[in-house]
Amino acid sequence: MHYRISDMELERFIDEDVPYGDLTTTLLGIGSEPGDITFTTRERTVVCCTEEAGRVLERCGAGAAFSVPSGTPVDAGTVILQAEGSAAALHEGWKVALNLLEYASGIATRTRMIVDRARSANPDIVVLATRKTFPGTRKVAMKAITAGGALPHRLGLSESVLVFSNHTALLGGLDRFLDTLPAIRKSAPEQKILVEADSADEALRIARAGADAVQVDKMSVHELASLVAELRKECPGVAVSAAGGINLDNAAEYASTGVDIIVLSSVYFGKPSDISAVINSKPKP
Repeated sequence: MHYRISDMELERFIDEDVPYGDLTTTLLGIGSEPGDITFTTRERTVVCCTEEAGRVLERCGAGAAFSVPSGTPVDAGTVILQAEGSAAALHEGWKVALNLLEYASGIATRTRMIVDRARSANPDIVVLATRKTFPGTRKVAMKAITAGGALPHRLGLSESVLVFSNHTALLGGLDRFLDTLPAIRKSAPEQKILVEADSADEALRIARAGADAVQVDKMSVHELASLVAELRKECPGVAVSAAGGINLDNAAEYASTGVDIIVLSSVYFGKPSDISAVINSKPKP
């Protein structure tokens, strides 16, 4: 899936770092000197946002000469992006491009590791990442998780129906809400209805009432495996989603329970990929 990160958003990133120009480059008097910049991985990485990093450099006045496509796993020492231009252009875009590459590639790398572990236990598992992203960075994060082999759980509140206990409490409880399911389905016939359960008993009641999918939060692997087996017998058409506390260490365990989906936020939290950026001078034409 291709996530479009607009020029306006890239300009916002640049303006945050270079609001009034580059004082150091100006004082040194090197702004017109020709040069190039090379970004190289220092560790095995799933590359992400090379395209946007190149566009950042272009918007600062440089020209991207080479880039490795997002989603590509590379070994340490791999050149993933090169650009050339004036020293002023290269220094303006340097840190913004590097930050994009390191943070996005870190998310993509963690995502790929979790997807691989989960699918080693359950080849049919779908890994979804939540919208628990830092404000203003969601499109970058969504590109990163797809580069790593996952998909978004929800992009926002506008495009999906996910009912929590916070909703049903305002309707008089879960059972009263479940009585309204046929009417809700009639009102939004193109939407699947996903309902979160706080227990195995609630999950069974939700599935029997006709929800399209049941999501359980922070349920133990043992209890989840039993629940999935029971749901498969009683309501085989209902998808089962596990969420809450799923990470690299336990993704395979949760996938092995037979759930259809695991939902997680852990891919967003961790160290960025280690990528170097080196600027060199070039002979004047």
